[in-house]
Amino acid sequence: MAATHDVLLLVGRLNYVWTNTESLLIYVIAHLLKVEKESAIIVFLTLNTTRARIDLTERLAKLPTTPAETRDEVLAITERLKLQAKVRNKYNHCIYSFDEQGEISSTQMMRLVEGEKDVRYGKVQQVDARELERLDNAIREIADISKRLWAFLRSRPNFDERSI
Repeated sequence: MAATHDVLLLVGRLNYVWTNTESLLIYVIAHLLKVEKESAIIVFLTLNTTRARIDLTERLAKLPTTPAETRDEVLAITERLKLQAKVRNKYNHCIYSFDEQGEISSTQMMRLVEGEKDVRYGKVQQVDARELERLDNAIREIADISKRLWAFLRSRPNFDERSI
């Protein structure tokens, strides 16, 4: 089983890179809406879930007035972000189980799965070396998405980094 310290360190890094990356959607929203940062911040913070923020960003990108190059880049980025959101959500919305030594041994999802005649909850997954590697890969992928978002934003003609 994984050492609790190692798991918590990775989950902390996951949250750090996620928050920094998701907040870049503010500037994408500002660009797509053609508004100043303050208005985009209000829109971003009014939408209180990652899913809603990504949905808005994708819908704005799909408007007929959005250039095809911009639409394609934004949709490619948000698709990658949605995949990593699953990992982030898992580690932020699970219950951790511990072994006899007090180390994290597994996660249990807090989601109901309802069949016609039964209700199940909490898919259990072991936190082993393979799972820690998956978590580490997700952190690297989110950091890479952040770099791609920055490159996209810097390529926009009206983007001013000094306003950040």
